[in-house]
Amino acid sequence: MGLPEIVDVARNFAVLVRVQGPDPKGLKMRNHAFHLYNSGNTTLSASGMLLPASFSLAPLVEQINSGYKDTESLVVTVASIVEPFLSLQHRESISQEKPQMIPGAKIDIMVEENKLVEDGTKRSDERVPHWFSAQLLALIDVPVSSTAVQSLIQGTSGSMEHGWEVGWSLASSTDGPQPLTDAIQTQVEQSSMKRQNHMVGGQSSNPNLMGRSTAKVALLSVSSVISEDLPNLNISPSNERGDLLLAMGSPFGILSPVHFCNSISVGSVANCYPSSSAKRSLLMADIRCLPGMEGGPVFGEHALLIGLLTRPLRQRISGAEIQLVIPWEAIATACSDLLQEPQNAFKRIYYNNGNLNAVGRLCTPISLHLNGSSNRLHSPINSMCPPPSPVDKAMASICLVTMDNGVWASGVLLNSKGLILTNAHLLEPWRFRKATANGERNESKSEVVVNPFDDSFPSRKVGIGGDPRSQGLLPKRLETRGSSVVNDPGGHKLNWNTTHRSIRVRLDHGDPWIWCEARVVYVSRGPLDIALLQLECVPDHLCPIVQDFACPSPGSKVFVIGHGLFGPRCGE
Repeated sequence: MGLPEIVDVARNFAVLVRVQGPDPKGLKMRNHAFHLYNSGNTTLSASGMLLPASFSLAPLVEQINSGYKDTESLVVTVASIVEPFLSLQHRESISQEKPQMIPGAKIDIMVEENKLVEDGTKRSDERVPHWFSAQLLALIDVPVSSTAVQSLIQGTSGSMEHGWEVGWSLASSTDGPQPLTDAIQTQVEQSSMKRQNHMVGGQSSNPNLMGRSTAKVALLSVSSVISEDLPNLNISPSNERGDLLLAMGSPFGILSPVHFCNSISVGSVANCYPSSSAKRSLLMADIRCLPGMEGGPVFGEHALLIGLLTRPLRQRISGAEIQLVIPWEAIATACSDLLQEPQNAFKRIYYNNGNLNAVGRLCTPISLHLNGSSNRLHSPINSMCPPPSPVDKAMASICLVTMDNGVWASGVLLNSKGLILTNAHLLEPWRFRKATANGERNESKSEVVVNPFDDSFPSRKVGIGGDPRSQGLLPKRLETRGSSVVNDPGGHKLNWNTTHRSIRVRLDHGDPWIWCEARVVYVSRGPLDIALLQLECVPDHLCPIVQDFACPSPGSKVFVIGHGLFGPRCGE
Protein backbone atom coordinates (compact mmCIF):
# COMPACT_ATOMS: atom_id res chain seq x y z
CA MET A 1 0.00 0.00 0.00
CA GLY A 2 1.47 3.34 -1.09
CA LEU A 3 1.17 6.74 0.54
CA PRO A 4 -1.87 7.82 -1.54
CA GLU A 5 -3.80 4.77 -0.33
CA ILE A 6 -2.83 5.45 3.29
CA VAL A 7 -3.98 9.06 2.88
CA ASP A 8 -7.36 7.89 1.55
CA VAL A 9 -7.87 5.78 4.67
CA ALA A 10 -6.66 8.52 7.04
CA ARG A 11 -9.08 11.09 5.60
CA ASN A 12 -11.98 8.99 6.86
CA PHE A 13 -10.88 9.47 10.48
CA ALA A 14 -9.20 12.91 10.65
CA VAL A 15 -11.33 15.90 11.69
CA LEU A 16 -10.82 19.56 12.53
CA VAL A 17 -11.84 20.56 16.08
CA ARG A 18 -12.86 24.17 16.73
CA VAL A 19 -13.53 25.60 20.20
CA GLN A 20 -14.75 29.14 20.78
CA GLY A 21 -16.03 31.09 23.73
CA PRO A 22 -16.08 34.40 25.60
CA ASP A 23 -12.66 35.75 26.56
CA PRO A 24 -12.95 39.40 27.65
CA LYS A 25 -9.45 39.43 29.15
CA GLY A 26 -7.81 37.89 26.11
CA LEU A 27 -6.09 35.10 28.06
CA LYS A 28 -7.33 31.86 26.56
CA MET A 29 -5.02 31.93 23.55
CA ARG A 30 -1.90 31.75 25.73
CA ASN A 31 0.34 28.77 24.96
CA HIS A 32 -1.39 28.40 21.58
CA ALA A 33 0.46 29.18 18.36
CA PHE A 34 -2.51 30.77 16.59
CA HIS A 35 -6.03 31.94 17.34
CA LEU A 36 -8.86 34.20 16.24
CA TYR A 37 -10.01 37.00 18.53
CA ASN A 38 -13.08 39.06 17.75
CA SER A 39 -15.26 41.22 19.98
CA GLY A 40 -14.21 39.52 23.21
CA ASN A 41 -14.41 35.97 21.83
CA THR A 42 -11.45 33.64 21.27
CA THR A 43 -11.44 30.75 18.80
CA LEU A 44 -8.87 27.94 18.91
CA SER A 45 -8.50 24.84 16.78
CA ALA A 46 -6.71 21.50 16.75
CA SER A 47 -7.19 18.15 15.03
CA GLY A 48 -9.04 15.05 16.12
CA MET A 49 -9.78 11.44 15.27
CA LEU A 50 -13.28 10.18 14.54
CA LEU A 51 -13.92 6.74 16.03
CA PRO A 52 -15.85 4.11 14.04
CA ALA A 53 -19.52 3.57 14.86
CA SER A 54 -18.63 0.29 16.60
CA PHE A 55 -17.21 2.29 19.54
CA SER A 56 -19.73 3.28 22.20
CA LEU A 57 -19.77 4.68 25.73
CA ALA A 58 -19.86 2.33 28.70
CA PRO A 59 -23.29 2.21 30.45
CA LEU A 60 -21.97 3.99 33.56
CA VAL A 61 -20.64 6.85 31.46
CA GLU A 62 -23.96 7.08 29.61
CA GLN A 63 -25.69 7.63 32.95
CA ILE A 64 -23.34 10.50 33.80
CA ASN A 65 -23.82 11.98 30.35
CA SER A 66 -27.60 11.73 30.30
CA GLY A 67 -27.91 13.67 27.05
CA TYR A 68 -25.78 11.20 25.12
CA LYS A 69 -27.53 9.07 22.48
CA ASP A 70 -26.34 5.86 20.89
CA THR A 71 -26.69 7.49 17.50
CA GLU A 72 -23.96 10.02 18.28
CA SER A 73 -20.40 9.68 17.06
CA LEU A 74 -17.25 9.91 19.19
CA VAL A 75 -14.12 11.97 18.58
CA VAL A 76 -10.76 11.85 20.40
CA THR A 77 -8.58 14.96 20.48
CA VAL A 78 -6.01 16.65 22.72
CA ALA A 79 -7.26 18.14 25.97
CA SER A 80 -5.27 21.35 25.50
CA ILE A 81 -7.81 22.63 22.97
CA VAL A 82 -10.72 22.59 25.45
CA GLU A 83 -8.94 23.25 28.77
CA PRO A 84 -8.88 27.07 28.39
CA PHE A 85 -12.68 27.03 28.18
CA LEU A 86 -13.33 24.84 31.22
CA SER A 87 -15.10 26.29 34.21
CA LEU A 88 -12.84 27.50 37.01
CA GLN A 89 -13.78 24.51 39.17
CA HIS A 90 -12.64 22.00 36.56
CA ARG A 91 -9.50 23.94 35.66
CA GLU A 92 -8.15 24.01 39.19
CA SER A 93 -9.12 20.54 40.38
CA ILE A 94 -9.28 17.04 39.00
CA SER A 95 -12.89 15.95 39.05
CA GLN A 96 -14.33 12.58 38.12
CA GLU A 97 -17.56 14.25 37.06
CA LYS A 98 -18.33 15.39 33.55
CA PRO A 99 -16.20 18.49 32.87
CA GLN A 100 -18.18 21.70 32.50
CA MET A 101 -17.31 24.47 30.08
CA ILE A 102 -17.85 28.16 30.71
CA PRO A 103 -21.18 29.65 29.57
CA GLY A 104 -21.12 30.55 25.90
CA ALA A 105 -18.35 28.12 24.93
CA LYS A 106 -19.07 25.73 22.09
CA ILE A 107 -17.27 22.95 20.21
CA ASP A 108 -17.62 22.13 16.52
CA ILE A 109 -15.89 19.62 14.31
CA MET A 110 -15.38 19.70 10.57
CA VAL A 111 -15.49 16.44 8.64
CA GLU A 112 -14.67 15.77 5.01
CA GLU A 113 -17.54 13.76 3.56
CA ASN A 114 -17.99 12.30 0.10
CA LYS A 115 -20.16 14.52 -2.03
CA LEU A 116 -23.53 13.12 -3.08
CA VAL A 117 -24.29 12.92 -6.78
CA GLU A 118 -27.43 14.45 -8.25
CA ASP A 119 -29.81 11.63 -7.35
CA GLY A 120 -28.66 11.82 -3.71
CA THR A 121 -28.07 8.09 -3.39
CA LYS A 122 -24.47 7.60 -4.54
CA ARG A 123 -21.32 9.23 -3.29
CA SER A 124 -18.57 10.57 -5.51
CA ASP A 125 -14.86 10.63 -4.80
CA GLU A 126 -14.97 14.39 -4.24
CA ARG A 127 -14.99 15.36 -0.56
CA VAL A 128 -16.70 18.42 0.86
CA PRO A 129 -16.36 19.83 4.41
CA HIS A 130 -19.29 19.79 6.83
CA TRP A 131 -19.51 21.30 10.33
CA PHE A 132 -21.16 19.45 13.23
CA SER A 133 -21.81 20.49 16.81
CA ALA A 134 -20.00 18.52 19.54
CA GLN A 135 -20.08 18.14 23.32
CA LEU A 136 -17.27 17.47 25.79
CA LEU A 137 -17.76 14.10 27.49
CA ALA A 138 -14.54 13.51 29.42
CA LEU A 139 -10.91 14.51 29.91
CA ILE A 140 -8.66 11.47 30.15
CA ASP A 141 -5.13 11.22 31.51
CA VAL A 142 -2.89 8.69 29.76
CA PRO A 143 -0.68 7.75 32.75
CA VAL A 144 1.97 5.68 31.00
CA SER A 145 2.56 8.37 28.39
CA SER A 146 2.64 11.25 30.90
CA THR A 147 5.13 9.29 33.02
CA ALA A 148 7.29 8.77 29.94
CA VAL A 149 7.28 12.50 29.14
CA GLN A 150 8.10 13.34 32.76
CA SER A 151 10.97 10.85 32.71
CA LEU A 152 12.43 12.42 29.58
CA ILE A 153 12.22 15.93 31.00
CA GLN A 154 13.72 14.95 34.34
CA GLY A 155 16.38 12.83 32.66
CA THR A 156 18.04 15.82 31.05
CA SER A 157 20.61 17.31 33.37
CA GLY A 158 20.35 20.86 32.06
CA SER A 159 19.61 24.05 33.95
CA MET A 160 16.22 25.76 33.74
CA GLU A 161 17.14 27.88 30.71
CA HIS A 162 18.32 24.73 28.93
CA GLY A 163 15.22 22.78 29.92
CA TRP A 164 12.05 21.91 28.08
CA GLU A 165 8.60 23.36 27.51
CA VAL A 166 5.41 21.88 26.08
CA GLY A 167 4.05 23.40 22.90
CA TRP A 168 4.97 24.83 19.53
CA SER A 169 7.76 27.36 19.06
CA LEU A 170 5.22 29.92 17.82
CA ALA A 171 3.23 29.70 21.05
CA SER A 172 3.58 32.32 23.77
CA SER A 173 2.44 32.33 27.37
CA THR A 174 2.14 36.11 27.46
CA ASP A 175 1.13 37.38 24.03
CA GLY A 176 -2.48 38.12 23.29
CA PRO A 177 -4.81 40.96 22.49
CA GLN A 178 -5.13 43.70 25.03
CA PRO A 179 -8.74 43.53 26.23
CA LEU A 180 -10.81 46.63 26.80
CA THR A 181 -11.42 46.82 30.54
CA ASP A 182 -12.38 49.48 33.00
CA ALA A 183 -9.67 51.68 34.42
CA ILE A 184 -10.18 50.11 37.81
CA GLN A 185 -10.42 46.33 37.86
CA THR A 186 -12.17 44.56 40.65
CA GLN A 187 -10.35 42.48 43.22
CA VAL A 188 -11.91 39.35 41.75
CA GLU A 189 -10.47 40.06 38.30
CA GLN A 190 -7.01 40.72 39.71
CA SER A 191 -6.96 37.53 41.76
CA SER A 192 -8.23 35.54 38.78
CA MET A 193 -5.43 36.79 36.54
CA LYS A 194 -2.80 36.13 39.22
CA ARG A 195 -4.14 32.61 39.68
CA GLN A 196 -4.04 31.87 35.95
CA ASN A 197 -0.53 33.31 35.62
CA HIS A 198 0.57 31.10 38.50
CA MET A 199 -0.96 28.06 36.80
CA VAL A 200 0.81 28.80 33.50
CA GLY A 201 4.15 29.47 35.19
CA GLY A 202 3.92 26.39 37.38
CA GLN A 203 3.04 24.13 34.49
CA SER A 204 5.95 25.35 32.36
CA SER A 205 8.52 24.29 34.99
CA ASN A 206 6.90 21.30 36.71
CA PRO A 207 7.81 18.01 34.96
CA ASN A 208 4.78 16.24 36.41
CA LEU A 209 2.34 18.88 35.12
CA MET A 210 4.15 19.04 31.80
CA GLY A 211 3.84 15.28 31.39
CA ARG A 212 0.14 15.27 32.21
CA SER A 213 -0.49 18.26 29.96
CA THR A 214 1.22 16.55 27.02
CA ALA A 215 -0.53 13.20 27.42
CA LYS A 216 -4.11 14.22 28.22
CA VAL A 217 -6.88 13.61 25.68
CA ALA A 218 -10.48 14.75 25.40
CA LEU A 219 -13.45 12.62 24.38
CA LEU A 220 -16.17 14.42 22.41
CA SER A 221 -19.61 13.36 21.23
CA VAL A 222 -20.97 14.58 17.91
CA SER A 223 -24.71 14.94 17.54
CA SER A 224 -24.88 13.26 14.17
CA VAL A 225 -24.27 9.83 12.70
CA ILE A 226 -21.13 10.52 10.69
CA SER A 227 -19.17 7.38 11.55
CA GLU A 228 -21.47 4.64 10.24
CA ASP A 229 -19.74 4.35 6.87
CA LEU A 230 -16.18 4.40 8.20
CA PRO A 231 -13.86 1.52 7.26
CA ASN A 232 -12.43 -0.80 9.89
CA LEU A 233 -9.83 0.82 12.12
CA ASN A 234 -6.87 -1.56 12.27
CA ILE A 235 -4.18 -1.04 14.89
CA SER A 236 -0.46 -1.45 14.33
CA PRO A 237 0.81 -4.48 16.30
CA SER A 238 4.19 -2.93 17.07
CA ASN A 239 6.19 0.22 16.47
CA GLU A 240 9.91 0.18 15.85
CA ARG A 241 12.48 2.84 15.12
CA GLY A 242 12.54 3.61 11.42
CA ASP A 243 8.90 2.67 10.80
CA LEU A 244 6.88 4.88 8.47
CA LEU A 245 4.63 7.55 10.01
CA LEU A 246 1.89 9.52 8.28
CA ALA A 247 0.20 12.18 10.41
CA MET A 248 -2.97 13.88 9.22
CA GLY A 249 -4.26 17.09 10.75
CA SER A 250 -5.36 20.65 10.13
CA PRO A 251 -2.50 23.10 10.81
CA PHE A 252 -3.71 26.66 11.40
CA GLY A 253 -7.15 25.21 10.76
CA ILE A 254 -9.41 28.07 11.85
CA LEU A 255 -7.44 30.62 9.82
CA SER A 256 -8.74 28.98 6.64
CA PRO A 257 -10.41 25.61 7.25
CA VAL A 258 -11.00 24.78 3.59
CA HIS A 259 -7.33 25.22 2.70
CA PHE A 260 -5.69 23.62 5.73
CA CYS A 261 -8.06 20.76 6.55
CA ASN A 262 -6.47 17.30 6.59
CA SER A 263 -2.92 18.14 5.57
CA ILE A 264 -0.36 15.35 5.84
CA SER A 265 3.16 15.08 7.24
CA VAL A 266 5.31 12.04 6.55
CA GLY A 267 8.26 10.81 8.60
CA SER A 268 9.44 7.90 10.69
CA VAL A 269 9.63 6.66 14.26
CA ALA A 270 12.76 8.24 15.74
CA ASN A 271 12.65 6.48 19.11
CA CYS A 272 10.38 4.49 21.37
CA TYR A 273 9.90 4.72 25.11
CA PRO A 274 10.63 2.47 26.85
CA SER A 275 13.05 1.15 24.27
CA SER A 276 13.53 -2.16 26.07
CA SER A 277 9.84 -3.10 26.07
CA ALA A 278 7.51 -4.20 23.30
CA LYS A 279 4.76 -2.21 25.02
CA ARG A 280 5.29 1.39 23.97
CA SER A 281 4.26 4.30 26.17
CA LEU A 282 5.50 7.11 23.94
CA LEU A 283 6.89 7.53 20.44
CA MET A 284 9.30 10.24 19.32
CA ALA A 285 8.73 11.07 15.67
CA ASP A 286 11.11 12.39 13.05
CA ILE A 287 8.36 14.31 11.30
CA ARG A 288 7.72 17.95 10.50
CA CYS A 289 4.32 18.88 11.92
CA LEU A 290 2.72 22.30 12.23
CA PRO A 291 0.65 23.92 15.00
CA GLY A 292 -2.92 22.72 14.92
CA MET A 293 -2.08 19.17 13.85
CA GLU A 294 -2.04 17.98 17.47
CA GLY A 295 -4.86 15.54 18.10
CA GLY A 296 -4.75 14.13 14.58
CA PRO A 297 -4.37 10.39 13.88
CA VAL A 298 -1.01 8.90 12.94
CA PHE A 299 -0.92 5.91 10.59
CA GLY A 300 1.83 3.54 9.54
CA GLU A 301 2.41 1.00 6.81
CA HIS A 302 -0.76 -0.55 5.34
CA ALA A 303 -2.84 2.24 6.94
CA LEU A 304 -2.53 0.73 10.43
CA LEU A 305 -3.31 3.19 13.21
CA ILE A 306 -0.29 3.99 15.39
CA GLY A 307 -1.60 6.67 17.72
CA LEU A 308 -2.48 10.30 18.28
CA LEU A 309 -0.23 13.27 17.59
CA THR A 310 0.29 15.53 20.59
CA ARG A 311 2.05 18.83 21.20
CA PRO A 312 5.85 18.67 20.94
CA LEU A 313 8.47 19.17 23.60
CA ARG A 314 10.48 22.30 22.87
CA GLN A 315 13.98 23.07 24.11
CA ARG A 316 14.02 26.55 25.64
CA ILE A 317 17.45 27.69 24.51
CA SER A 318 17.30 26.49 20.89
CA GLY A 319 13.58 26.25 20.14
CA ALA A 320 14.14 22.75 18.73
CA GLU A 321 11.01 20.62 18.85
CA ILE A 322 10.68 16.90 19.57
CA GLN A 323 7.43 15.67 18.04
CA LEU A 324 5.58 13.12 20.19
CA VAL A 325 2.97 10.46 19.40
CA ILE A 326 0.80 8.80 22.05
CA PRO A 327 0.39 5.12 21.05
CA TRP A 328 -3.18 3.95 20.61
CA GLU A 329 -2.53 1.09 23.01
CA ALA A 330 -1.87 3.61 25.80
CA ILE A 331 -4.98 5.63 24.93
CA ALA A 332 -7.18 2.53 24.77
CA THR A 333 -5.96 1.40 28.18
CA ALA A 334 -6.70 4.81 29.70
CA CYS A 335 -10.19 4.83 28.11
CA SER A 336 -11.09 1.25 29.02
CA ASP A 337 -13.59 2.40 31.69
CA LEU A 338 -15.26 4.86 29.33
CA LEU A 339 -15.55 3.06 26.02
CA GLN A 340 -17.02 -0.30 25.12
CA GLU A 341 -15.21 -2.50 22.68
CA PRO A 342 -16.61 -2.63 19.15
CA GLN A 343 -19.16 -5.34 18.50
CA ASN A 344 -18.01 -5.95 14.96
CA ALA A 345 -17.41 -9.69 14.60
CA PHE A 346 -14.63 -9.11 12.08
CA LYS A 347 -12.53 -7.34 14.70
CA ARG A 348 -13.58 -9.36 17.70
CA ILE A 349 -11.21 -12.19 16.78
CA TYR A 350 -8.33 -9.85 17.57
CA TYR A 351 -9.48 -8.88 21.05
CA ASN A 352 -7.89 -10.06 24.24
CA ASN A 353 -10.80 -11.47 26.24
CA GLY A 354 -12.80 -8.28 25.94
CA ASN A 355 -9.95 -5.98 26.92
CA LEU A 356 -10.21 -2.71 25.02
CA ASN A 357 -6.45 -2.49 25.23
CA ALA A 358 -6.35 -5.09 22.48
CA VAL A 359 -8.97 -3.54 20.20
CA GLY A 360 -7.92 -4.12 16.64
CA ARG A 361 -4.43 -5.26 17.61
CA LEU A 362 -2.90 -7.97 15.54
CA CYS A 363 -1.38 -10.94 17.31
CA THR A 364 1.11 -11.47 14.49
CA PRO A 365 2.59 -9.07 11.92
CA ILE A 366 -0.42 -9.03 9.58
CA SER A 367 -1.79 -6.21 7.47
CA LEU A 368 -5.58 -6.11 7.36
CA HIS A 369 -7.10 -4.59 4.26
CA LEU A 370 -10.47 -2.91 4.25
CA ASN A 371 -12.03 -5.81 2.38
CA GLY A 372 -11.06 -8.18 5.17
CA SER A 373 -8.16 -9.84 3.37
CA SER A 374 -4.85 -10.26 5.17
CA ASN A 375 -1.29 -10.03 4.06
CA ARG A 376 1.73 -11.36 5.95
CA LEU A 377 4.35 -8.68 6.36
CA HIS A 378 7.49 -10.30 7.64
CA SER A 379 8.07 -13.89 8.52
CA PRO A 380 6.24 -17.23 8.61
CA ILE A 381 3.24 -17.67 10.85
CA ASN A 382 5.18 -19.38 13.60
CA SER A 383 7.70 -16.55 13.87
CA MET A 384 6.51 -13.95 16.34
CA CYS A 385 9.64 -11.77 16.14
CA PRO A 386 10.54 -10.25 12.77
CA PRO A 387 14.22 -10.17 11.78
CA PRO A 388 16.13 -6.99 12.66
CA SER A 389 15.84 -4.20 10.12
CA PRO A 390 18.88 -2.50 8.54
CA VAL A 391 18.29 0.42 10.91
CA ASP A 392 18.40 -1.89 13.94
CA LYS A 393 21.63 -3.44 12.68
CA ALA A 394 23.22 -0.03 12.18
CA MET A 395 22.26 1.10 15.69
CA ALA A 396 24.65 -1.41 17.21
CA SER A 397 27.51 0.52 15.57
CA ILE A 398 26.49 3.92 16.96
CA CYS A 399 28.08 4.89 20.27
CA LEU A 400 27.72 7.74 22.73
CA VAL A 401 30.79 9.96 23.17
CA THR A 402 30.88 12.03 26.38
CA MET A 403 33.21 14.66 27.77
CA ASP A 404 33.74 15.30 31.45
CA ASN A 405 32.37 18.85 31.12
CA GLY A 406 28.92 17.43 30.43
CA VAL A 407 28.70 17.66 26.64
CA TRP A 408 28.07 14.68 24.40
CA ALA A 409 27.92 13.61 20.77
CA SER A 410 27.49 10.48 18.69
CA GLY A 411 30.15 8.33 17.14
CA VAL A 412 30.40 5.56 14.56
CA LEU A 413 32.43 2.44 15.28
CA LEU A 414 34.58 1.91 12.18
CA ASN A 415 36.36 -1.37 12.91
CA SER A 416 36.74 -4.14 15.45
CA LYS A 417 39.90 -2.50 16.85
CA GLY A 418 37.94 0.33 18.47
CA LEU A 419 38.39 3.18 15.99
CA ILE A 420 35.54 5.69 16.26
CA LEU A 421 34.53 8.52 13.93
CA THR A 422 32.96 11.57 15.60
CA ASN A 423 32.75 15.36 15.25
CA ALA A 424 35.67 17.72 15.76
CA HIS A 425 33.47 20.38 17.35
CA LEU A 426 33.01 18.09 20.34
CA LEU A 427 36.74 18.40 21.02
CA GLU A 428 37.35 21.95 19.75
CA PRO A 429 34.01 23.77 19.87
CA TRP A 430 35.60 27.23 19.59
CA ARG A 431 36.70 26.48 16.01
CA PHE A 432 33.15 25.95 14.82
CA ARG A 433 31.41 28.90 16.38
CA LYS A 434 29.53 31.40 14.24
CA ALA A 435 31.62 34.32 13.03
CA THR A 436 30.95 37.82 14.34
CA ALA A 437 29.90 40.75 12.14
CA ASN A 438 33.54 41.58 11.27
CA GLY A 439 34.33 37.98 10.40
CA GLU A 440 36.19 37.18 13.60
CA ARG A 441 35.53 34.12 15.71
CA ASN A 442 35.21 33.98 19.44
CA GLU A 443 38.22 32.06 20.71
CA SER A 444 37.06 31.92 24.31
CA LYS A 445 36.38 28.71 26.12
CA SER A 446 33.34 26.85 24.92
CA GLU A 447 30.09 27.02 26.80
CA VAL A 448 28.84 23.99 28.64
CA VAL A 449 25.44 23.03 27.33
CA VAL A 450 24.37 21.16 30.44
CA ASN A 451 25.24 21.25 34.10
CA PRO A 452 28.14 19.07 35.17
CA PHE A 453 26.94 15.78 36.50
CA ASP A 454 27.54 14.88 40.09
CA ASP A 455 30.55 12.87 41.25
CA SER A 456 28.65 9.90 42.58
CA PHE A 457 29.27 7.70 39.56
CA PRO A 458 32.31 5.43 39.49
CA SER A 459 35.15 5.85 37.03
CA ARG A 460 36.52 2.79 35.28
CA LYS A 461 38.58 2.09 32.22
CA VAL A 462 36.04 -0.49 31.13
CA GLY A 463 32.73 -0.59 32.92
CA ILE A 464 29.56 -2.60 32.49
CA GLY A 465 26.45 -0.46 32.76
CA GLY A 466 24.58 -2.85 34.99
CA ASP A 467 24.44 -0.52 37.98
CA PRO A 468 20.93 1.01 37.94
CA ARG A 469 22.33 4.25 39.32
CA SER A 470 24.75 4.70 36.45
CA GLN A 471 23.19 2.93 33.50
CA GLY A 472 22.88 5.44 30.69
CA LEU A 473 24.41 8.24 32.76
CA LEU A 474 27.51 10.28 32.22
CA PRO A 475 30.50 8.98 34.18
CA LYS A 476 32.65 10.84 36.64
CA ARG A 477 35.61 12.84 35.35
CA LEU A 478 38.65 10.64 34.96
CA GLU A 479 42.31 11.31 35.56
CA THR A 480 44.02 12.79 32.52
CA ARG A 481 46.55 10.65 30.74
CA GLY A 482 49.93 12.02 29.77
CA SER A 483 50.08 10.14 26.47
CA SER A 484 47.08 11.78 24.81
CA VAL A 485 49.02 14.14 22.53
CA VAL A 486 48.01 14.28 18.88
CA ASN A 487 50.55 15.38 16.27
CA ASP A 488 49.36 14.06 12.94
CA PRO A 489 50.53 15.72 9.70
CA GLY A 490 46.99 15.63 8.32
CA GLY A 491 45.33 16.70 11.52
CA HIS A 492 45.48 19.27 14.26
CA LYS A 493 48.09 19.25 16.99
CA LEU A 494 46.43 18.99 20.35
CA ASN A 495 47.78 18.34 23.81
CA TRP A 496 44.99 16.80 25.83
CA ASN A 497 47.14 16.84 28.95
CA THR A 498 46.58 20.61 29.14
CA THR A 499 42.86 20.52 28.45
CA HIS A 500 42.08 18.52 31.59
CA ARG A 501 39.35 16.65 29.79
CA SER A 502 38.70 12.99 29.47
CA ILE A 503 36.63 11.12 26.94
CA ARG A 504 34.31 8.24 27.67
CA VAL A 505 32.47 6.15 25.11
CA ARG A 506 29.33 4.12 25.69
CA LEU A 507 28.96 1.06 23.48
CA ASP A 508 25.37 -0.04 22.99
CA HIS A 509 25.86 -3.26 21.03
CA GLY A 510 25.23 -5.41 24.10
CA ASP A 511 23.01 -5.50 27.14
CA PRO A 512 24.07 -4.03 29.50
CA TRP A 513 25.96 -1.15 27.91
CA ILE A 514 29.73 -0.89 28.20
CA TRP A 515 31.67 2.26 29.11
CA CYS A 516 35.23 2.63 27.79
CA GLU A 517 37.87 5.32 27.92
CA ALA A 518 39.07 6.74 24.61
CA ARG A 519 41.85 8.99 23.34
CA VAL A 520 42.08 11.36 20.41
CA VAL A 521 44.10 10.18 17.41
CA TYR A 522 43.04 12.71 14.78
CA VAL A 523 41.24 16.06 14.56
CA SER A 524 40.61 17.56 11.14
CA ARG A 525 42.01 21.07 10.73
CA GLY A 526 40.15 21.68 7.48
CA PRO A 527 36.48 22.42 6.84
CA LEU A 528 35.37 18.88 7.63
CA ASP A 529 33.96 18.57 11.14
CA ILE A 530 35.46 15.14 11.86
CA ALA A 531 37.74 13.52 14.41
CA LEU A 532 38.92 10.01 15.23
CA LEU A 533 39.02 8.38 18.64
CA GLN A 534 40.64 5.14 19.74
CA LEU A 535 39.27 3.01 22.58
CA GLU A 536 41.92 2.47 25.26
CA CYS A 537 40.67 -1.02 26.00
CA VAL A 538 38.79 -2.81 23.23
CA PRO A 539 35.93 -5.11 24.33
CA ASP A 540 35.08 -8.31 22.53
CA HIS A 541 32.33 -8.76 19.97
CA LEU A 542 32.19 -5.20 18.68
CA CYS A 543 29.79 -4.39 15.84
CA PRO A 544 31.56 -2.06 13.39
CA ILE A 545 29.47 -0.27 10.79
CA VAL A 546 29.03 -1.90 7.40
CA GLN A 547 30.71 0.52 5.03
CA ASP A 548 29.41 1.22 1.54
CA PHE A 549 31.56 3.49 -0.59
CA ALA A 550 29.11 3.65 -3.49
CA CYS A 551 27.59 7.08 -4.07
CA PRO A 552 23.87 7.01 -3.24
CA SER A 553 21.55 7.98 -6.05
CA PRO A 554 19.35 11.11 -5.76
CA GLY A 555 16.13 10.39 -3.92
CA SER A 556 17.57 7.51 -1.89
CA LYS A 557 16.11 6.99 1.56
CA VAL A 558 18.53 7.98 4.33
CA PHE A 559 18.31 7.43 8.09
CA VAL A 560 20.35 9.55 10.51
CA ILE A 561 21.07 7.70 13.76
CA GLY A 562 22.49 9.33 16.85
CA HIS A 563 21.99 10.52 20.42
CA GLY A 564 19.79 13.59 20.36
CA LEU A 565 18.79 16.54 22.50
CA PHE A 566 17.55 14.61 25.52
CA GLY A 567 21.07 13.60 26.39
CA PRO A 568 22.78 10.56 27.88
CA ARG A 569 20.85 10.53 31.15
CA CYS A 570 17.65 9.52 29.35
CA GLY A 571 19.32 6.46 27.87
CA GLU A 572 17.61 7.05 24.51
